[in-house]
Amino acid sequence: MCGIVGYVGPRQSQAILLAGLSRLEYRGYDSAGIAVIDADGDLGMRKRAGKLSILRDNLKDVPLADGTTGIGHTRWATHGGPTDANAHPHLADDDKLAVIHNGIIENFSEIKAELVSEGFVFRSETDTEVAAVLLGREYRAHGNDLAAAFRAVVQRLEGAFTLLALHQDHPGLVVGARRNSPLVIGIGEGENFLASDVAAFVEHTRFALAIGQDEIVAITPEGVTVTDFAGNPVEVEPFEVLWDAAAADKGGWPSFMAKEVSEEPEAVANTLRGRMRDGQVVIPELDGLDGLFAGITRIIVIACGTAAYAGMVGKYALEQWTRVPVDVELAHEFRYRDPVIGADTLVVSISQSGETMDTLMAVKYARERGAKTLSICNTQGATIPRESDAIVYTHAGPEVAVASTKAFVAQITALYLLALHIGRVRGSLSPTEAAQQVLELEAIPDKITRILHLEQARIEQFAAWMADTRSVLFLGRHVGYPIALEGALKLKEISYIHAEGFAAGELKHGPIALIEPGQPVFVIVPSPRESALLHSKVVSNIQEIRARGARVIAVAEEGDAAVLPFADEVLRIPLAGPLFEPLLAVVPLHIFAMGLATAKGLDVDQPRNLAKSVTVE
Repeated sequence: MCGIVGYVGPRQSQAILLAGLSRLEYRGYDSAGIAVIDADGDLGMRKRAGKLSILRDNLKDVPLADGTTGIGHTRWATHGGPTDANAHPHLADDDKLAVIHNGIIENFSEIKAELVSEGFVFRSETDTEVAAVLLGREYRAHGNDLAAAFRAVVQRLEGAFTLLALHQDHPGLVVGARRNSPLVIGIGEGENFLASDVAAFVEHTRFALAIGQDEIVAITPEGVTVTDFAGNPVEVEPFEVLWDAAAADKGGWPSFMAKEVSEEPEAVANTLRGRMRDGQVVIPELDGLDGLFAGITRIIVIACGTAAYAGMVGKYALEQWTRVPVDVELAHEFRYRDPVIGADTLVVSISQSGETMDTLMAVKYARERGAKTLSICNTQGATIPRESDAIVYTHAGPEVAVASTKAFVAQITALYLLALHIGRVRGSLSPTEAAQQVLELEAIPDKITRILHLEQARIEQFAAWMADTRSVLFLGRHVGYPIALEGALKLKEISYIHAEGFAAGELKHGPIALIEPGQPVFVIVPSPRESALLHSKVVSNIQEIRARGARVIAVAEEGDAAVLPFADEVLRIPLAGPLFEPLLAVVPLHIFAMGLATAKGLDVDQPRNLAKSVTVE
């Protein structure tokens, strides 16, 4: 949620700020604004509620003087509605100081009351303006030393925040701070950047620095200084962004989601690359951790939303290949129930952005109680990997659409790699068995490609015919159950219709009451070859709902003739082992959700009320 960009350098900053904010639109927002120190040394600011295009149009109609120092922001409303007044930046110190903010300042009311009692006046309902006014006061109290004032302010604030500030008395300087909220530095030649995400500056530089918890950064055209909140210098971790700006562009596709669905084979292939050797999985990032994996007696997977469903799929592989019991928990529930964990517990977190606040807090909780933590993440330099004992990156590339698709299949792939790696270390999986699973994994990218080539157009047409549908149900057993949940979530996220996923065995325990004539029901059908018992039970489920008038859409493997008499539509997937079917069965569901939302004329990339990265609890 919210996007932040800062720039200092030789170029005019407005174009850089607006382009950076455009690349951060995926995070979700309802207003946008920029502040710039112009060539005359004056601070100018413009902000508007609504889409970034509204701000752009306003700047064209009434130009803002440009300059080489600036900050920009897209806001997701928390304190105060999405209005021009509540949009960022917020000004203070006689409008010479501008502040932008991502997160929530939990003690803003107390500080605001203090400032009001001193005669300060507020122009918005936001917690952010409190930080701005406080910084203005401290700036004067610290002899116009912006860095010293910034240190004093962040030590007063409680909650999760990233703050950026500039002052017209200090052109060529932007200061920033982070606590439990993302901030990265882009290192250019004679210019430097700050942003919530490397996507904001990757077209200008692929060299970045990761800011740690409770750290302050000051950027000038000449360099970067990072300290802790007390002012002590700290070392920062450099990294190179492994993709370029073109990877975050639509590239001719009608939507980012369409592009990202097309990249699902590549996301799996890239996540596998370099991690298989002589028929065995060896993950280089996990070198030296064999003792950790040998000593665990329990694994807990924590995540939210789509990532949690990936964790549910991964549970089957982890238990089967490592013989270690696995629980999957929603991160936002995990730490509030006082879970029983210790040094023999491995907590595996899953987050595409690596900044999901609920998951981050759960990871910190687990570490405080002595558990070992491992992160599965798609974003370099993110907070959750840095807070974890180990990291397995997914290498799916930037995912811009809010509804996750390619990151989901990459997360499952990473979980399977982790399971095979741990199984090898613990000796719970024979080399012959492991080699067979590796062959199955290596074949997945080509099999997903086949689905896209052979089925996508038909599924999209089928979805368009269902554009008036008001409710869709999804059923699955075993690994098909979390895929049913994922299919329902995608439909809810981007089509705004009622959708629910169920374990097929639960049908007779209540959900069958929802079945009425014409009710569309997707059924994830397991293979009749290797899951014959499950297959027969699912076919029985199909017969039950079909007898009550449901319209059945079966996702079944090629050659499965048993479902034909009972299904109105059959969406075919290539043959695969039982544990690998989820990586294929989910693809038609992603295509269907996208096709139905497109047929309804909805924005599939930025659905209402949702943000790509949920950085507040």
